[in-house]
Amino acid sequence: MNTTYCITNYENKLCGCLLQDNRIFELQIFSEETSLLGNIYIGKVKNIIKNIDAAFVEIAGGQMCFLPLPEAQNPILTNRVSTGKLVPGDEILVQVKKDAVKTKDPVLTANLSFPGRYCAVQADGNKKIHYSHKMDQDSKKKLAQALKQIVLPDGCSLVVRTQAQELAEPDELCKEAQRLLAQAEQLLQTGRMRTVFSKLSAQEPSYLNLLREWKNWPDKIITDQPSVHTQILQFIKEYAPEMESRLTLYQDPSMNLYTLYGLGSKIQEGLERRIWLKSGGYLVIEQTEALVVIDVNTGKFDGKKSALETFHRINMEAAQESARQMRLRNLSGIIIIDFINESAKEAQEELLSYMSELLKEDPVTAKLIDMTPLGLVEITRKKVHMSLAEQLGRK
Repeated sequence: MNTTYCITNYENKLCGCLLQDNRIFELQIFSEETSLLGNIYIGKVKNIIKNIDAAFVEIAGGQMCFLPLPEAQNPILTNRVSTGKLVPGDEILVQVKKDAVKTKDPVLTANLSFPGRYCAVQADGNKKIHYSHKMDQDSKKKLAQALKQIVLPDGCSLVVRTQAQELAEPDELCKEAQRLLAQAEQLLQTGRMRTVFSKLSAQEPSYLNLLREWKNWPDKIITDQPSVHTQILQFIKEYAPEMESRLTLYQDPSMNLYTLYGLGSKIQEGLERRIWLKSGGYLVIEQTEALVVIDVNTGKFDGKKSALETFHRINMEAAQESARQMRLRNLSGIIIIDFINESAKEAQEELLSYMSELLKEDPVTAKLIDMTPLGLVEITRKKVHMSLAEQLGRK
């Protein structure tokens, strides 16, 4: 399958699209001017709400944020010695974990994170090395041996990512760990001397964070934005030099990438209520405050075989398209798929197994829970960013 990641201009904003065989699977709008995600501040605790186990913290610009107290068990305070318990008036180092969504304030954490491609440093009050649970034991032993040379400062942990097991030699992991630890120590030292509401660190452009998170790189990365190309090239040279040949700067003044790839119609597809399947069936996608409902319908399907075979074929195609639409629209929370009813137990099990495998390909954590007695398939998908409709201001 040929994969291309395209970064271009859309309505005066950068957008990134993942295309597989010219079909769009993912789309992000990079609104750097409004996103606070990843930024680190010295905030001020305004009040503590015990019944919801959270604090409200003010950061730069008067922005009020939500800090769950479990995310502040080892707070780094700048106005007093920490006792492990927050009180109103405390000045605390915090990082934006989630951007504001609709009426909800940004969500903070006091466990500061400094991410890299193969590992991340966390100022979480501990002094441990953690390994991804997806990593095999042989890789853990090999990397643990190499990381013996790393000295962790008090209050900082090292989290080794799954990607680290792909390294032929662990030296690159050690170099990245040392760089991130130095970055964390410098920020913590500086933060203790700065005034309240200071912004200590701004996150890199979102598209660079995206590259860092990729487990499987696309065959081609193309952009018609020279500044974006320069930043990605610098990133690749530092973190993944073997991928440099995949990066292309598109320079054709007669046609931009948005037009070349027909992104207008592809983006519109992610906003349509009804999505037609090749078989003639169709999906109806309804996004509500509480959950997302995907309804599968037979539509114009004129299969010559039995009704049971017809329904099963549509359901299998609908499962594949539902998985794609979840990624494209960035749907999250509770997702209910109302497949066409199939009485045969074997057909139901095959459908559920296929749907589970499709969800494993999703870069965002998604899990099939079960099929209810009424035949509704329950899925949960982690909330990472705003939905496509929210990003485009259509909802």
